[in-house]
Amino acid sequence: MSLVLARVDQRLIHGIVVTQWAGATKAKRLMVVDDEVSKDEIQKSAMRMSKPAGTGMSIIDTETAINNFKAGKYDNHNVFMIVREPSTLVKLAENGVEIPKVNIGIMFDGEGKKTVKKMVSVSEEEVQDFKKLEAMNIPVTFHYVPGENEEPLETYIK
Repeated sequence: MSLVLARVDQRLIHGIVVTQWAGATKAKRLMVVDDEVSKDEIQKSAMRMSKPAGTGMSIIDTETAINNFKAGKYDNHNVFMIVREPSTLVKLAENGVEIPKVNIGIMFDGEGKKTVKKMVSVSEEEVQDFKKLEAMNIPVTFHYVPGENEEPLETYIK
């Protein structure tokens, strides 16, 4: 099956991901793709402690993810991918990783960002990255928890 869903969530692995999204996606592997976190053993250890029993976890950089998907390493897995930035997903998609859908979770407010929805603030660069993903025929939706209705990107980002 391989990648079943990619989520942009700047908290990466946390309660909602572990207790709700992992089950909703039937994930057998949670995958964090982040160039910084992949080098931080303390953050990686903390994330691994929250992993549901019977579920694999990978915390890898973008290049490793591209190489592993190209090599077919996850072909027999249901992979739920979590990234901090939509630019990571653009790079993956541009390098041949098939992303069936992107869901937007929490994106923190900060300098140069505007709040478009509760718990989602985006920079102009992030808006352009989401639009690039949609231009590659990858649906992008706002979907905080599985029990809520999905809302298309254009509901909040024109």
